[in-house]
Amino acid sequence: MSDLNTLTFETKNTSRPQTRPAAARLGGGLVYGLILPVAAALLYEAAFRAGLVQARLLPPPSRIAQTLWKLAVSGELIVHVLATLLRVGLGFGLGAVAGVLLGALTGSSILARRLLDPTLQALRAIPSLAWVPLFILWLGIFEPSKIALIAVGCFFPVYLGVMGAIANVDRKIVEVGRAFRLSRLMLARRILLPAILPDTITALRSGLGLGFMFVVAAEIMGASEGLGYLLVDGQQLGKPDQILAAILCFAVLGKAMDWLILAATRPLLSWQDSFARSG
Repeated sequence: MSDLNTLTFETKNTSRPQTRPAAARLGGGLVYGLILPVAAALLYEAAFRAGLVQARLLPPPSRIAQTLWKLAVSGELIVHVLATLLRVGLGFGLGAVAGVLLGALTGSSILARRLLDPTLQALRAIPSLAWVPLFILWLGIFEPSKIALIAVGCFFPVYLGVMGAIANVDRKIVEVGRAFRLSRLMLARRILLPAILPDTITALRSGLGLGFMFVVAAEIMGASEGLGYLLVDGQQLGKPDQILAAILCFAVLGKAMDWLILAATRPLLSWQDSFARSG
């Protein structure tokens, strides 16, 4: 055991390239990330004002900003944003927990994988909208059916990511732990968990992205509030500026939630000395 501790200590203290502080990386990433969308918006606005494009079906950014401002001043925007965030949060929580548990079970047990995985893969192939009438029939038209639909969308990428991460752990590093006579708990904490964490976090991010996709289908199911409702309302009333405003809100919220996952899990991956983290 002392040899293993020495090896761990030496690995942690191995010289690595100097990295920028997290705040600097975040600020730089935000600036670079805004270059493309801001440049595209400015170019389209300039083309619209110069009369080079007709913006009847694709309004300029200034008109979309006006629509967002009106929705914010009236208080409608915060109501729709909070409704969508609540549905995505609950659905993602349920789907992610179920995905992690079943993924861990099928990834660590060959018998469980043979019994459960074929059925789950078949269910994964079912289109999201095919669940809508069934969930309405089972759970009604109100919130439970919407949350269940979002949970289904979040479940499958998390399940696949966790199962694949566990099933693909290098057998040799497990044998090293056994050679040092680690207990099952220590083996899981010091070897298995660090090995599967990066893929698990990626799976959670994918599940969250699908959660925002599924919430649109969920909010078509008779919702009277939510960004998906804004999309449908804009389509029915012929308001492309409202549709694009809702799409922009989806993009901003999705990116913000993805960043929160990265920020929350960054300390768990502090041991990594990867190329991406050195930049």
